[in-house]
Amino acid sequence: MFGFIHTPILKSFDQTQMENSAYNMTLMMVGCVGLLLMLSKQGSAEQHVVGGKQGWAESTDFDSWASGQIFKVGDTLVFKYSPMHSVAELGSESEYKKCDVGSATNSMSDGNSVVKLTKEGTRYFACGTAGHCDSGMKVKITTVSASSSGSSSSNAAPTSTSTSTSTSTSGATCVSGSFAFMVVGSLIRLLF
Repeated sequence: MFGFIHTPILKSFDQTQMENSAYNMTLMMVGCVGLLLMLSKQGSAEQHVVGGKQGWAESTDFDSWASGQIFKVGDTLVFKYSPMHSVAELGSESEYKKCDVGSATNSMSDGNSVVKLTKEGTRYFACGTAGHCDSGMKVKITTVSASSSGSSSSNAAPTSTSTSTSTSTSGATCVSGSFAFMVVGSLIRLLF
């Protein structure tokens, strides 16, 4: 009977050019989102509750607690303590060893003191209450660069006398990353 001739439908030049443009734009957006995620993950900081769950207290083994932590530039220390305690930042290792809290470079007594770790190096903290530093209520914090690698403090095994508590602030990174991928996915569906 009648034969139908099938002729290929050719895409117009404008349609092909538009599809190529959309594809290139999508690739560029995916690359930008990936770069942003890598940069935001690298900049995440941790909040270290000094002494873990026990906090800033006489019964805490601060040497054990600190040895299970990695302190990086940008992290914060949170001292949680009762009114019978305080936090004195000491200026040198010599003052730390002698418990010379009278020469403190900074004294805090609000019960929830936050200290930002802004540079590499060692900082010394002690309780300012008479006799507490001498009985071991002091801690030495060594801060490394933010780009230093090492095991996460959340992977450190807690000791029987002290547990390690740190809070990552990278949760926002996960949420923003998920949102970015949702946006890219929606754009891809719109373009194709």
